This record gives sequence, C-alpha cells and structure tokens, in this order.
Amino acid sequence: MGYIEEMRSLVGNRPLILVGSHVILLNKNNEVLLQLRSDYNCWGIIGGALECGETLEEAAKREVYEETGLIVKHLEPLQTFSGKEFFNIYPNGDQVYGVLVTYVCRDFEGTLRIDHAESKDLQFFPIHDLPPNVGSVHKLVLDTFLEKFC
Repeated sequence: MGYIEEMRSLVGNRPLILVGSHVILLNKNNEVLLQLRSDYNCWGIIGGALECGETLEEAAKREVYEETGLIVKHLEPLQTFSGKEFFNIYPNGDQVYGVLVTYVCRDFEGTLRIDHAESKDLQFFPIHDLPPNVGSVHKLVLDTFLEKFC
C-alpha cells in the first residue's frame, strides 16, 4: 500500500494536502505534451504525487517515465502552485488541496507510450491551440507558462 492509499484508509475522502511534481514537456516544435486522463476524461500535463523520501525532481522524472515512457534529461523550474484554486474532488470522492511544483522540460528522450491505467491518450499540441477540455488546474498552470514564456 502506498502513502496516499494509507492516508486514505485513515481519513477516507476528507481533504488531504498533497505535494506533486508536474512537467510541461515541449518538443522541438514548441508543442506541449498532454495526457487525456482516464479519471476525468480531460487533458492535462504530466505529473503526480510525491512518494515518501523522494525529491521533487525525482518525482517529476518518475511520473514522466511512468505516464509516457520518456526519460527526462533536464528540468527547468517554473513555479509552485497552491491555494483554493488547486482544490480538487476526484470522481471517487477523494478531496485534495494540491501543491504543484511545476517544471518545464525541453530535453528528453525515448519512445512515447501510453500508460493505460492513467491515460486514454498522449498527444503533442501547439501551445497556442490546446484542446477545449483541458482540466481547470492544468489550464491555470499552462496559462502561467504562456504568460512567462510565450
């Protein structure tokens, strides 16, 4: 049983504060990789919760590899996001206040593959032409990225 599952066994669906690492992956055409999430059926950036003893950078690299098959070579810090805008209720009723440490990655290698446990699809999109159903939290992160870099 992982850390989050163990906490959930103690508190049920009540709110937890979870720290996670998320990565805006950009290819050579400046397109962003988005994941069509299985739980919400919305597009989002790659990332997930920190495991006990793991650094934020290790979590970012692990999540990218687990969810995409890609190996991150260099991470560039973007921003840490938190607050009421990052409250989320998952389809199973679990409540989370997210603390999202977000990175930008332009240097990666490997062959893209879908982790069907968490994803329905993975696609690169032009940064100024994203699909309409990007999740609200991920939209806030991507909007911040656009303000800072584009």
